[in-house]
Amino acid sequence: RPQFYFRTTDVTGAIELPAGTEMVMPGDNVSIKVALIQPIAMDEGLRFAIREGGRTVGAGVVAKIEE
Repeated sequence: RPQFYFRTTDVTGAIELPAGTEMVMPGDNVSIKVALIQPIAMDEGLRFAIREGGRTVGAGVVAKIEE
């Protein structure tokens, strides 16, 4: 499972890709839904990095927060 890094916090989460999307390649832009395993404080517009296996595999910006 990927790790999401927000400022100084990292938390594990699950990614939900848009319908019909199996894989995202370098350079692609995509809107995803992420379910974090524990709640953390964040605001819309917060930047984050996605790391898996010790490598950064993506980066993004929080567009909307769903409770």
